[in-house]
Amino acid sequence: MKKLFSLLLSWLICVLSTLSVHAEEVPVAAAAYVLYCPDNGKILLSQNADQQLPMASTTKIMTTLLTLEEAAVDNRVVEFTDEMAAEGSSMYLKKGEKVTLYDLAVGMMMQSGNDAANAAAIAISGSTEAFADLMNEKAAVIGMKHTRFVTPSGLDDDLHYSTAYDMALLMAYAMRNEDFAFITSQTSMEVRFIYPADKFITYPNHNKLLRMYKDCIGGKTGFTDQAGRCLVTAARRDDLTLIAVTLNDRSDWGDHTELYEEGFSRYKAMTVDTDRDSIGVVGGEADSVSLNTEEIRVVVPADAEDVSTQVYLPVFLYAPIAEDMCVGKVVCTADGEVLSQAPIKTAQAVDQDHQKRSLFTYIKDLLHWHS
Repeated sequence: MKKLFSLLLSWLICVLSTLSVHAEEVPVAAAAYVLYCPDNGKILLSQNADQQLPMASTTKIMTTLLTLEEAAVDNRVVEFTDEMAAEGSSMYLKKGEKVTLYDLAVGMMMQSGNDAANAAAIAISGSTEAFADLMNEKAAVIGMKHTRFVTPSGLDDDLHYSTAYDMALLMAYAMRNEDFAFITSQTSMEVRFIYPADKFITYPNHNKLLRMYKDCIGGKTGFTDQAGRCLVTAARRDDLTLIAVTLNDRSDWGDHTELYEEGFSRYKAMTVDTDRDSIGVVGGEADSVSLNTEEIRVVVPADAEDVSTQVYLPVFLYAPIAEDMCVGKVVCTADGEVLSQAPIKTAQAVDQDHQKRSLFTYIKDLLHWHS
């Protein structure tokens, strides 16, 4: 019962601390778009954010992420075969050539290689169909509720679709992977083949926004006749990170620039010091659990002044406790108005110690003894 209560309380706290602000619209040519803040999970600007649409090669964000999450990604060698070939954009792999999984990730993010996507999928899962299952499992973990993956490359399929909001969630998740964040930030990268050993190719990044917009820190392009021009990017200015997604947008470069300028002009990030780095634990294998409070950021209106913060944390927690469990929140206010909220989460898990008696058990036994 205590475990259920603890989980329900944590869920309620996290829901209340990540509610979206009113998502205003700006004149953007896309069929759907989102400007998303990963620091607090808020949609800042949007239109048709949950409309299911094809997303073309922005699909490769997921394929690249899963590839980079594989063990020994730098050393695992893949030999290119005929079944890995694909139409469309390519990193120009030939039958018998060998590269690492990491190099395939580079080929996907730089050159948007459909051959690289197929090669990675088959190397990891045995077939593109089995890899699609892996993609959908990961999508569920990320919280992409309106997405279905069928191909690792993003080539058109009526059952292959996502939403602007889901793609923003995917990009936010992927940017937490250091290898992904590094690759997507590069304007070009060199791949040295394992076989033939004397072959190397420098691939330019198709994401022109890296060169057009100084605050851009990564992204992925996409295009098919059915999907139109699709673009998912991330930008950072003055500690505020934003993610922009446009689906079926003939003016994507300009629209992303406009979305970021709107976002950065309207909002700013603040780092909050909670003065708490742990909470006591009752009935656990450890007596306390650490909190991820080193860099809690809240997003407030850019013109907000005299912002005050209030930290809400329980005195103690009951084991078991999951890693990354929401246990509290930071609330920012100005003139009595709530401007922003951010969750406080645990840094690690604490298992229940069945040898220890909980405080409630002790009190219950004590009362029973006196009755």
